[in-house]
Amino acid sequence: MGKTTGFLEYARAEDPFRSEDKRLKDHDSLHVPLPEDERRRQAARCMNCGVPFCQSDFGCPLHNLIPEWNDLLFRGREREALERLLMTAPFPEFTGRVCPALCEKACNLAEEGVTNRDNELYLIETGFSKGWIRPRIPPVRTGKTAAVIGSGPSGLACADLLNQMGHTVTVFEKADRPGGLLMYGIPNMKLPKEILQRRILLMEEEGIRFRTDAAAGSETAEAFDAAVLCGGAREPRDPGFARQGAKGVCFAVDYLTESTRTLLSGGDNALSARDRHVIVLGGGDTGNDCVATALRQGCASVSQLEMLPAPPQKRAAGNPWPQWPRTLRTDYGQAEAAFVQGKDPRVYETTVNSLVTDGQGRLTAAVTVRLDSSRRPIPGTEEEHPCGLLLIAAGFIGCDRETKSAFGLEADSRGRLMPADGSHHLCGKLFVSGDMRTGQSLVVRALADGREAAREADAFLSGKR
Repeated sequence: MGKTTGFLEYARAEDPFRSEDKRLKDHDSLHVPLPEDERRRQAARCMNCGVPFCQSDFGCPLHNLIPEWNDLLFRGREREALERLLMTAPFPEFTGRVCPALCEKACNLAEEGVTNRDNELYLIETGFSKGWIRPRIPPVRTGKTAAVIGSGPSGLACADLLNQMGHTVTVFEKADRPGGLLMYGIPNMKLPKEILQRRILLMEEEGIRFRTDAAAGSETAEAFDAAVLCGGAREPRDPGFARQGAKGVCFAVDYLTESTRTLLSGGDNALSARDRHVIVLGGGDTGNDCVATALRQGCASVSQLEMLPAPPQKRAAGNPWPQWPRTLRTDYGQAEAAFVQGKDPRVYETTVNSLVTDGQGRLTAAVTVRLDSSRRPIPGTEEEHPCGLLLIAAGFIGCDRETKSAFGLEADSRGRLMPADGSHHLCGKLFVSGDMRTGQSLVVRALADGREAAREADAFLSGKR
């Protein structure tokens, strides 16, 4: 253990946000890193508990050795701390930016948990800046080939581990850039794309081949000794409005994709929120990202509708520590909207009831309705609001139809390609991982699942199963 009384002497301090008035003018990173001495003090708060819930199933899905590298960071042994972190964490530069930090809420310090996410981000960025992160070239190749289909978090994690095991890996991505959700589903201010590109280039130096604009099917998989499907849960949930064909209605992932593509390549953005009244249908993280993106594009107004009641301010009796606290949380986009508009953009127990369009089919307004405790519309509560852009951020219902058709697969009732035995092995030489297997979840869980799939695929390639 590092400083025995560290958690008593030092208050929790996260990497601070840049002020709203500055960060709303660009798409740059949201945070400013703390100085090195303060980062070590934050690591000193780790108590090296007898039962470290931070790395249990309640905490980190990767089971990172958090107390160990926090102790090394506190002692100034940064390179050793980084080596300890990289034993279990494939891409701390991603999780250090976008992970909701389950480990911190499971910490024995409860609501004042150790800043593990910021600490791991400091370690990996220090490693890159000091040249400690170098290509890891496998000393021996097995002669076996593996296709990883999809380059989101699970695909990258799977490809990384299979490559380190000595197999020759090719990653197929149907988009124009690798990264999947990390590239086009998460805005640049949360995950700068140069950070993602830095890792892709490193993986290429390590021997992994990336093929973009490549929609892979069963014929592709047959050309390899094993193939892992890592395409995510990309079938969006449609409350019915997208099917109506009104101009100005689109899914959140399409909106965020176009926003990032335009930011990276320039040109006109057909889905821009500029000067439009925006309604985001969905109160989760993706909806929050849409709010923040719309503000940066210069929307006339933005609101975010949530069908459920507002969560409590404090943990309910049935939600004890170390479970994830189901409490009210204001994210960066919602704070930015409150700064610009003078109020929280979220409206609870409300949804869109119908749309209003002009003679050319363009969306002009949305009629909202309040919901009762059973999520049924309450008659007489309808209100019409100006709306030129309706973004559907209602989650996903599983594997996309194209993948199921291309590989002749059937999903379960939840849209998952989940093998009956709960493993990652679908059939023959075909494996699956990430959201495509588990359903929509977190980046860190996709990383962990991608590594598990790689281990199963390696056992198959090695003749151990």
